[in-house]
Amino acid sequence: MDETAALLSLIDRMLWVTALVAAPVLLACLAVGLVVGIIQAATSVNEQTLTFVPKLAFVALVLVVLGASMFALVADFTREIFAQIAGLAR
Repeated sequence: MDETAALLSLIDRMLWVTALVAAPVLLACLAVGLVVGIIQAATSVNEQTLTFVPKLAFVALVLVVLGASMFALVADFTREIFAQIAGLAR
């Protein structure tokens, strides 16, 4: 029973880390897509590159600004997993 609780706790933590890492990129892409979509609807300009280029630029900006903290979060989680694996081997 204790192993099941530990596994469920690990899965819960994994899902939270995944959400925290993916959320900034997805929210930036969503916001830019919404703004560009409203502008395209207002001006009747239906150009596909108008949506792709700003999304790409904002995703790159988010990764530059928050990439280090995202990587640190994933690295801490990875260290925690390996520490738990080492603890099980003892």
